[in-house]
Amino acid sequence: MKQTKILNDTEIRIGGIEALNRALGPAAALRFLALVHREPTDYVEVSRQLYQGQTIEEIFERARQNWRE
Repeated sequence: MKQTKILNDTEIRIGGIEALNRALGPAAALRFLALVHREPTDYVEVSRQLYQGQTIEEIFERARQNWRE
């Protein structure tokens, strides 16, 4: 069985910023980060909207498919 590398906080931050840059472009990624930093975020509500209509099995299956080794 292969062992999965656990990312440290810095690696997660860098990966997240890189993903934002790819998805949104540098200017919009910077705007997004500024918005998140400036405004309080209800992460429970974000999660509800993000996973609305999905079963726990679907969520975990997608996570398994996207897990990096």
